[in-house]
Amino acid sequence: MTILLLGSGGREHAFAWKMIQSPLCDQLFVAPGNAGTAAIATNVNISPTDFDAIKTLVLQENITMVVVGPEDPLVKGIFDFFKNDDKLSHIPVIGPSKTGAQLEGSKEFAKEFLVKHNIPTAAYDSFTAETVEQGCDFLATLKAPYVLKADGLAAGKGVLIIHDLAEAKEELRNMLVGQKFGAASTKVVIEEFLDGIELSCFVLTDGKTYKILPTAKDYKRIGEGDTGLNTGGMGAVSPVPYVDAVLMEKIETRIVKPTIEGFQKDGIEYKGFVFIGLINVNNEPIVIEYNVRMGDPETEVVVPRLKTDLVELFLAVANEKLDEITLEIDERSATTVMLVSGGYPEDYEKGKVITGLENITDSIVFHAGTKLENDTVISNGGRVLAITSYGNDFQEAIKKSYQNIAKLSFDKMNFRKDIGNDLL
Repeated sequence: MTILLLGSGGREHAFAWKMIQSPLCDQLFVAPGNAGTAAIATNVNISPTDFDAIKTLVLQENITMVVVGPEDPLVKGIFDFFKNDDKLSHIPVIGPSKTGAQLEGSKEFAKEFLVKHNIPTAAYDSFTAETVEQGCDFLATLKAPYVLKADGLAAGKGVLIIHDLAEAKEELRNMLVGQKFGAASTKVVIEEFLDGIELSCFVLTDGKTYKILPTAKDYKRIGEGDTGLNTGGMGAVSPVPYVDAVLMEKIETRIVKPTIEGFQKDGIEYKGFVFIGLINVNNEPIVIEYNVRMGDPETEVVVPRLKTDLVELFLAVANEKLDEITLEIDERSATTVMLVSGGYPEDYEKGKVITGLENITDSIVFHAGTKLENDTVISNGGRVLAITSYGNDFQEAIKKSYQNIAKLSFDKMNFRKDIGNDLL
C-alpha cells in the first residue's frame, strides 16, 4: 500500500515509525512532516488543510489510504471531502466525519453529546458575547476554582482555571468580548471544577466496534510541579500505574461503550481515534473532554507499546472489521519527555541547531518541531523533540529518557525534570 499521513508533529513521527514496520506499507508520504519523518518516509510540503493539493498528490501517487494526525483537517471535513469526491471516495480516510469531529471542534457539541447519552461529565453552561453578564452570574453560583473553556479549537491552550471570582468574570469578558482566543472563544463553556487525577483513554473505532489502547497520562503545564502556563504537553507515561481493572471496567462500561453507541444512535460516521480526557474523582471516571485524534505526546508512549501491526489495524477500521483483530500490547512501561524551545509556550525562537542525536542509545527520539536545513536538523516549533524509553516500570523508563536528554543540546533547550514524580 501507498499511504499518506497528514501532520508534522511528534505524534506523526511516532505513527510513521510504527507504520513503516508493517509489511503492508510499501511507501509512506508525510505532509508536511519534519526532520524525523524525512529520515524514514517521503515528506511533501503540503498543508494538512489544503484539500485540493492533497487530492492532486493522492491521485498522482496512487495513494490507497490517508491517515489524519491533527484535528484541524478533521474539523474542516477531510473525511467528507474524500467521501463526496468521485475520484477519491474509494480511498479510506482514518479519522471521523466533520460531524464526528465536532466533538473536539465544539466544546458545547461535546457537552450536549455527553449529557444526551448519559455519560458522566461536569455540570456546565455556555455563553456568548451577548450573554456575557449571565455568564458572570452563573460563575457566582459555582464554587472556586472556575473553569472557562473556549468553545472552538485553540491549540490546547483555550482552557483557563481561575481561583478568584472577580478574575474569572474578567477573563470571561476577555474571552467573549475581547476575543482573547480569537474565533475559538466567540462562545465559552463554563464548567464546574472537578478535583481528582487526570488520565487519558484512547480508543480506536470503526464506528461499530472498538479497541481500547493503552492508557497514558500527560503533563500539560510548562513548570515543574504542574505550575505555569498550559502547553501542548511536556511529557507522558504509559500505562497509568493507578488504573486497575475495576477503574478500567468503569471507563469501558460507563464511557467508552456509550460513546460508540452514541455515534450509531446519532448517525455519526466515525472511523478513527477517540481520545477521552478523564478525571478520576474518588475512583469514579468523569469525562473532561473528547479529542478526535491521538494526543501528543501521549502517542509517543502509546504507539511504541502496540505490538499489533498499525496498518493492519487501520485497514480493519476502514473495512469495519476491527472486531476480527487481536490487540497485542507490550507489557513494558513507556515514558516520553518533551524538549521545548526557550520561551515556549509564549514567544520562542526557531532555527536552533540540534546536536547529539547520533549519541542516543536505548531511547527513541520522535521529532516534533524540527526541520532539515542543509542536512542539519534545526528547531522549527515550540515542542521540538520527544525522548521515549521503555522500562520494566515507568521509573526505569524515565531514567533512560533523562540519561539520553543529557546527550542532546540546542540553544535555550528546556524540559521538565519531574515527569512521573506524581505517580511515585
